[in-house]
Amino acid sequence: MLKSLDTKLTRISDGTATARDFILADAKDADMAFGLVAPGARNPAGTGLKSLSDYRAQIREIIAQGLVDIMLMSASTVEQLAIKESLFAHSAVTPAARANDTSDIWVVRGGVYPREKPLPFRSASIDHIMHGRADVPAGAPHSGAYLGLYSMTFANDLATDHATLRAFADFRLEAERKGFRYFLEVFNPNVETGIAPELIPDFVNDHIARALAGVTGRGRPVFLKIAYNGPKALEELASYDSSLVVGVLGGGSGTTRDAFQLIHDAQKHGARVALFGRKINHSEHPLTFISFLRSITDGEITPIEAVKAYHDALSKLGIEAKRTLDADLALTDTALSYS
Repeated sequence: MLKSLDTKLTRISDGTATARDFILADAKDADMAFGLVAPGARNPAGTGLKSLSDYRAQIREIIAQGLVDIMLMSASTVEQLAIKESLFAHSAVTPAARANDTSDIWVVRGGVYPREKPLPFRSASIDHIMHGRADVPAGAPHSGAYLGLYSMTFANDLATDHATLRAFADFRLEAERKGFRYFLEVFNPNVETGIAPELIPDFVNDHIARALAGVTGRGRPVFLKIAYNGPKALEELASYDSSLVVGVLGGGSGTTRDAFQLIHDAQKHGARVALFGRKINHSEHPLTFISFLRSITDGEITPIEAVKAYHDALSKLGIEAKRTLDADLALTDTALSYS
């Protein structure tokens, strides 16, 4: 089935895209970072963890809703939903898998790994993402995902950043040989870098441009995924190279206004993609939450109006909101505007 992602990327490339061609992704790959706590808690008190089956049930519902363009998952979930259940065969949603899990996203209970400089690592192989197995004949059609997320974090340390780029080069070459597409996530540094905080966005932008300058067309990412570091940094990157499609990551849960304002501001300042994980997963009703994200990017409603309408929708569904309306209208992310 024709995928909405491909249709939108084509229109973005040929200059005919409208606001309705904004690409929205749900990130349900958190089991590769948080382990058992990835699906979230069963109640507002934070007690009683949901199961992996609960997590996958929500994925099925969101795919059936059809408002996201990409569903990002772990390789094991891709195997279950895409290969065993053929869930994407008749859906416009594109399945994608996290292609690497470098140490800075090992956020396990009691662990301290994110405090250390990132070490490159890949649990999943491209063959397992695409086919669910390693013994695959060359040119075999894929039954899993043909799109992956590759992430990098630069630490302003020569040995660390060299190892990061070396691993990225190895991945790119393998992906090109196997016809595997990827999008590139570049996190802000996770450790002290010696760089003034106001220069971190410049550091990240320069690393992205420098790292991709030596990569020709066949090896380049389909789009970028970065932290929203404010209007100036996003506009600078989005206007630098028209062939780069820039997207933002969701980050932590925050308030509903944080999420709605983020996708609005990112789109306003040049982003064409948003990938929200915890913001969707931790919402009171993910399907309704997603519908308002889409209404905002389609230009149908403002972030403030969307927060109020979301609370009305929760009330009609008989779902208690986690915060009062006034608390949920607050902006807690300093990178966001109050306009």
